[in-house]
Amino acid sequence: MSTSIKTAISIQQDLFDAINQLAQELHISRSKLFMLAVEDFIAKNKNRQLLAQINAAYDDAVPDAEETQVQTAMKQKQARCLETEAW
Repeated sequence: MSTSIKTAISIQQDLFDAINQLAQELHISRSKLFMLAVEDFIAKNKNRQLLAQINAAYDDAVPDAEETQVQTAMKQKQARCLETEAW
């Protein structure tokens, strides 16, 4: 189990009121609510970073010469196939 650290933050009154209300509705402490919210935020941020890395790995922004040649050949082949297909 991790050691708990006490911290202080400054937030707007309306946000503080909403936090208190939600904590009461969930029957948890404000500290627990903050902990859950931060854990969720960190997990979502990690997922966004992972998605960005995946998107960068599969980025097709600028095809190289070989890829351009393959794409052109495939377009021509698809066009020939469509010419012989009965619509």
